[in-house]
Amino acid sequence: MPDPSIDPRWLTPPPLQGSYRSIFKWGAPGRSYHPRTGLVRLLCERMGLSPQSFSTPRNTGEAAVRNDLPATMDAVHVSAMADIVGKENVQCDDYARIRYAHGQAVEEILALRHERPRAAAGVVVHPRQREDVQAIVAYCHAQHIPLTVYGGGSSVTLGVTPARGGVTLVMQTHMRRLLAFNEANRTATVESGMMGPAYEALLNDAPARLRARHRYTCGHFPQSFEFSTVGGWVATLGAGQQSSYYGDIYDLVLGQKVVTPIGTFSTADYPATATGPKVNDIFKGSEGAFGVLTAATLKIFRLMPENRRRFAYLLPGWPQTIAAAREISQGEFGMPSVLRISDPEETEAALQLYGLGGRIGEYAERLLRLKGLLPMKRCLLIGQSDGERHFARNIARQSGRICRRLGALWLSGYPVDRWSHGRFLDPYMRDDLHDMGVLIDTLETAVTWDRLMQVHAGVRELIKARPQTLCMCHASHFYPQGTNLYFIFMTPMTGVDDFRRFQADIISRIVACGGSLSHHHGVGKLMGPWMDGHLGRAQVDVLRALKRHFDPHNIMNPGGTLGLDLH
Repeated sequence: MPDPSIDPRWLTPPPLQGSYRSIFKWGAPGRSYHPRTGLVRLLCERMGLSPQSFSTPRNTGEAAVRNDLPATMDAVHVSAMADIVGKENVQCDDYARIRYAHGQAVEEILALRHERPRAAAGVVVHPRQREDVQAIVAYCHAQHIPLTVYGGGSSVTLGVTPARGGVTLVMQTHMRRLLAFNEANRTATVESGMMGPAYEALLNDAPARLRARHRYTCGHFPQSFEFSTVGGWVATLGAGQQSSYYGDIYDLVLGQKVVTPIGTFSTADYPATATGPKVNDIFKGSEGAFGVLTAATLKIFRLMPENRRRFAYLLPGWPQTIAAAREISQGEFGMPSVLRISDPEETEAALQLYGLGGRIGEYAERLLRLKGLLPMKRCLLIGQSDGERHFARNIARQSGRICRRLGALWLSGYPVDRWSHGRFLDPYMRDDLHDMGVLIDTLETAVTWDRLMQVHAGVRELIKARPQTLCMCHASHFYPQGTNLYFIFMTPMTGVDDFRRFQADIISRIVACGGSLSHHHGVGKLMGPWMDGHLGRAQVDVLRALKRHFDPHNIMNPGGTLGLDLH
């Protein structure tokens, strides 16, 4: 039954054109995906909020964008850009300069909600082809003009911020073509501005559109999939939600076409070579600090959805759930394409999010308690196996055997169906929660199995020490040697400065407890200040040497990217 005391006034109309909200709102303008009543009730209970807290949206950013930041681009340079790409592909208006200067970091969102943009491009340029990029980079190099690359704008690490103004290159407008498809090698070469859904649709329809024998998949599905570009995946070393089987983007990229201030080159797409350290690898994850990625050659995979197997289990505690995931990852019977484990706090939220809370409460709670599956102790494990029919079936069977031995209860594939339905929709709820004064953000890290418990406990301790704060955590990318931890924290809305301090404390605690600085979100300018301490000065000096070589005038995404120009 609906709870009459909880009646949130979610904003549903599309944002007004030209508004701040049209920049920071996640996803399609007319699409929304509001939190379920059960989830709102859980937030009220755990955060000490009243249902009335969700009655009035605030700081919604519906005003028209006004750019008070000074212009940083001389007219002669704007004219030079127009000569290269055509006037129709050059923008200097307030809205474009602000829109293409912001990604999806909460710091940026808070600034836009308060109508105080943190940065603006000097001029926005939409290159049409690789030759345009070559001419623009050469001109900016000669004139010492900062240059920032914008793909889909989904960066959560301040990766697209033009910290020093200059030129922002928008790759998704024109540079989104398929350049080559090789079924014999199972590779595809695409321009870096191609969006995720367009790339996947092309591969799914390969028999009709590419005269292929089979249907294919890219295998890379980050949560930002619908609104991110192939180039963005490569630039940030992204990992998709099925990377445990297909591999992350580092594993998928075989070759790249790159434009740097000192020259243009292509790396060969051999499956393996022994010709010294690979320049191809150097540019993976370089975040536009060395040059502009214009195209990439990637592995592709057979699409066989008819063989898919989905499974979900509820385990009695976090240690047992970690043990199950570790044994699955080290079992050498193949990896599930999807494997996710949720800690106790996230499990309770997930049961509400997937619409299972009422069912469990009404029909099965007594049984769960008898089996030792207690609230705020039990943990959810969901999985999906893909590939050849017998292979996929064996992975599901072996995973189930491991889970049952550790005291798990089988939940069928229904929770996976619900997760799959909402996996690209869940980010829409962020805007709803922010509208109601509840800040939600995430930080993630890579961990080895032997340090997982201490990282999880240490980071949760810090986050939970903040009053009225929830901390949920899951692991979703698995390896024989470890996994990742993805922390989601919610707290009553705060000012930008307070949020920055809280976020910095969490990052520092992650590293202090033995986690990596990032697993798949990249570094950007957000994590840059921690790079020297995390990697060590000797390693960062290698990256700085590469920066000086490829970009001697420091024009490529300057202002702290990867921490390379902070000293």
